[in-house]
Amino acid sequence: MQKSHIAKLAASLALSAMLLPGIASASALAQFKSFVSSTKSAKGDFEQELLNAKSNGANKVGSPSSKSSGTFIFARPGKFIWTYKQPYEQLLQADGETLFIYDKDLNQVTIKKLGDALGSSPAAILFGSNDLEKNFILKEGEAKDGVEWLEATPKSKETTFAQIDIGMRNGVPEIMKLQDTLGGTSLLTFKNFIKNPPAPAGGFKFVPPKGADILKE
Repeated sequence: MQKSHIAKLAASLALSAMLLPGIASASALAQFKSFVSSTKSAKGDFEQELLNAKSNGANKVGSPSSKSSGTFIFARPGKFIWTYKQPYEQLLQADGETLFIYDKDLNQVTIKKLGDALGSSPAAILFGSNDLEKNFILKEGEAKDGVEWLEATPKSKETTFAQIDIGMRNGVPEIMKLQDTLGGTSLLTFKNFIKNPPAPAGGFKFVPPKGADILKE
């Protein structure tokens, strides 16, 4: 899988140590709405797995085609630092207005306007505004292995994703399954999810590494 493809997925995307009383047994929709309303920022670790085109509900089907992992921190709306550490180092960072993609191997920074891209993309689940029902149709899915599943279907036809399944446990997203319009599937698993942590040092302002090539799109 090429770096640009993974970066594009994460960008459309670029998403618990604090439990709310009674939230563990709540439905996926109730947990999700509580998460959105109470979470202004969060951080944690992620694992991303790109699968072949076959998929089945909330279960993995097909052999993995690519895996990556790293860390994230975000603040609503539209501010985040999404860092790939394996299998190569890459940084996606947004300050609410501009998206910066830094490829360490190439020492290259690509700059894009964040614009309304978060609206009906998977990234809106984590990084966007609280008004998600404006851009998604939300529906309860089936519970499995202690995870309550929520189905989010983008209302906009101008999106590369057909459906986003969100697995909630203990009031925070544990896994997101992204199904694109071409039949591909990607899984994002979150670990060490901490709600409303202190802001990162330096905030979300991006400083280009010394000597890096700058590309604007």
